[in-house]
Amino acid sequence: MKFIRNLLALVAICASLNALAAFEDCKDLFPAQQIPTSPQAGRDLCFDSFAIYYSPQDKKPIYTVEKLNREQLSAPHPRRGNQFYEEARLPFSERALLSDYRGSGFDRGHNAPAGDMSNERSMAQSFSLANMMPQARQNNQGIWAKNVEEPTRAYAKRAAGDIYVFTGSIGNRGSIGRSHVTIPSHLYKLVYDSNKNTAWGYLIENTNEATMTPPIPYQELVQKTGIDFHLPVGEGSNTNNTSAQTHDIKGQKTLVGGWYPIFFDDYSPSKLNDVINNIKSGKIASIQIQYDRNDTLAKQIALQIESQTKLKAGLIQSSPPGSATVTYERNRVTLIIRSK
Repeated sequence: MKFIRNLLALVAICASLNALAAFEDCKDLFPAQQIPTSPQAGRDLCFDSFAIYYSPQDKKPIYTVEKLNREQLSAPHPRRGNQFYEEARLPFSERALLSDYRGSGFDRGHNAPAGDMSNERSMAQSFSLANMMPQARQNNQGIWAKNVEEPTRAYAKRAAGDIYVFTGSIGNRGSIGRSHVTIPSHLYKLVYDSNKNTAWGYLIENTNEATMTPPIPYQELVQKTGIDFHLPVGEGSNTNNTSAQTHDIKGQKTLVGGWYPIFFDDYSPSKLNDVINNIKSGKIASIQIQYDRNDTLAKQIALQIESQTKLKAGLIQSSPPGSATVTYERNRVTLIIRSK
């Protein structure tokens, strides 16, 4: 019976797919505003400093894209927040949950790295679970961070122009959590120097024992991922190739960046007053309040917002009880703000 339910859910998702990925509100993050072509079905998610093509089936990114440059990465770096949250723009059935990762043995591995973010709002957005993949712990904190992410930033700081970075994962080694977040077998990162028209890729096993391998050519990464990134590099590259169709969720408009989280570990009048003042000044269109077990704090915040403004604050229990080992996350309340 469980197999039949899962099969029917998969059929329902696939039946609703048709349109090309659009990213209408963040095309400038892509080289020459060319959107990659992928055989996988996904949703467009625009953030301030990166974009995600997200798999509702795998509950992780198909790919993320960033535009990096020397000026951006040389600016003062914001403090790392470590405040993960569930992506409110996704239907609940398509989300990864905080509880999926608890006790799984896997890190919540960033695709668009927190270390690339140049301001506090982008830093906070990078901790959306839509930007995460189940990553082997020593891999995430070791070889991937030190031999892939750091050298990519170092190259961007030296480059004369903009560097575009695509990050994602492929393969299937099972899943974690009640949401069945797919565990990838390999992680990849594609680096494109738009000034030199050169590109190279990294492809690393998603294991604690993974060893560093030399970068691979662009066309080899295209072959292994099945994604045509439409980069004008390498022999046989064809930026007009549309033989593999990219799918998207039927009728979906691009989910645009103007969304950002505000975290409450306890009641903060000053923080809440800032939110209320922004509502009154017309800067906020809607608010969703996510909580796990601290419904008292969530309702207290909702009451203050609704008593002082005309905005209805939606409450959602975002992560069902899974473990008592991570109390600070389970007691946290997250306001997901959509700005006008």
